Amino acid sequence: MRQAPALRLSSVGVRRGGRWILASVDWTVRSGERWAIVGPNGAGKTTLLAVAATYLWPTTGTVEVLGERIGRVDARELRRRIGYVSAALGERIEEGLSALDVVMSARDAALAPWWATYGPGDRRRALGCLERMGCGSLADRSFGTLSSGERRRVEIARTNVTEPKLLLLDEPAAGLDLGAREALVERLATLAAEGSPAAIVLVTHHLDEIPPGFGHALVLAEGRVLAAGAIGTALTSAILSAAYGIPLRLRRGDGRLSATAR
Repeated sequence: MRQAPALRLSSVGVRRGGRWILASVDWTVRSGERWAIVGPNGAGKTTLLAVAATYLWPTTGTVEVLGERIGRVDARELRRRIGYVSAALGERIEEGLSALDVVMSARDAALAPWWATYGPGDRRRALGCLERMGCGSLADRSFGTLSSGERRRVEIARTNVTEPKLLLLDEPAAGLDLGAREALVERLATLAAEGSPAAIVLVTHHLDEIPPGFGHALVLAEGRVLAAGAIGTALTSAILSAAYGIPLRLRRGDGRLSATAR
């Protein structure tokens, strides 16, 4: 039996305030694929990821996540199988919680361990997720004392507690300094090389933040898909120039990408 795609959007549109933020989006993410979403400000990247994460229902079209159609399934239960990192979600985490508590609370799809009881197995699992992201030493630190880069890695570690089949990352490197950004890109490259999560989608403003191992890309502009597919064909100088409205030259080297104005 053929495995259902991790994510499938068909003719998806999102209308807000009298305008279409997304329009006629068709996009499929299959198990094993690692996708980068790029495009200018206002292109609809964050909206697209919120739809994929089931936190935003589209105005038109259908959304299938992990074989389930949105609207026909309890989205709260489905979210337990989705890892989602966004600035809005991160801001809701209590700063007084330890990094370990932040990660453990993901077991119950909660933002804090309010009434839950956690045992030694839960703690070991959470610590393992922190170590996987290179931040095991932060386990007892309060979330509010962590740097921006450390917070992002803890937030990603949190998503791995439930072993999600789909990991969605909305600009995880935003606001990080060069060192923190490179450390994050390195960890994401390691994550991309592993078999779990089965599918990963990363939204970024900067091509050099796309980790090695990401083989697919989707380019958005004004809410519409300009290109989607293998990264070598979806990301070209011509397509990026059309998306951003200026002549751009794409460069590739050492497994990384960059673009500059011509």
